[in-house]
Amino acid sequence: MSETGKVALVIGGSRGIGRAIVNRLARSGFDIWLSYHNNHMAAQETCAAVEAVGRNCRLLAFDLASREATRSALEPLLQTCCPDVLVFNAGIARDNLLAFMTDEEWDAVLRTDLDGFFNVTKPVIFEMIRRKSGRVVVISSLSGQVGQAGQVNYSAAKAGLIGAARALAREVGRKHIFVNVVSPGVIETEMTAELPKDQVLPLIPLHRYGTSDEVAAVVQFLCAEPAMYVHGQVIGVNGGMAI
Repeated sequence: MSETGKVALVIGGSRGIGRAIVNRLARSGFDIWLSYHNNHMAAQETCAAVEAVGRNCRLLAFDLASREATRSALEPLLQTCCPDVLVFNAGIARDNLLAFMTDEEWDAVLRTDLDGFFNVTKPVIFEMIRRKSGRVVVISSLSGQVGQAGQVNYSAAKAGLIGAARALAREVGRKHIFVNVVSPGVIETEMTAELPKDQVLPLIPLHRYGTSDEVAAVVQFLCAEPAMYVHGQVIGVNGGMAI
């Protein structure tokens, strides 16, 4: 339990955008429950950064595509403490043209990016409803808004997250639980390292990639701003790629 009573559960918080979100929230006064799959070194580094600013960090290693593994990791914690904030940042990409996409490429992305949302959010939202407060921020993608060739699986999953978050917002708003989506465009991370910059930059009005911290700043606002009337919204952080 946080000394201040403020706890943020960040799913997929060890690297990239997730790490930037964790760092922002820690500096805002949140203790962190940091979930990750199997990159223990990255998780330990992020945890050390949280502790360096005087906050507590609990590491949770599990495969959120597995309902059983997710329940085993979260339910013991939820019996004693409900996080104030849930940030769902998990996601993998297995890009391919649909005509050549394998069953594994489709299943892996949908199970992690979309089933993982259900596996994590259901037990957490139940406790938030009982407490009648909470904030949920879902990290989707520009691909879920406009679609991208070679990403039928990824676009389907990220679009599904937007639909799920909007529906959830209608369900829980009266319980003083805020649900919103942050939708990044092309952000400088490991996932975008292989993109041909000379072809991508002309498509971005700001003519540069975004940074993880720019995404995290929007998430921080949605999690920590005390005067909140933003609910059920999709906020793009994409440099103008979708206007």
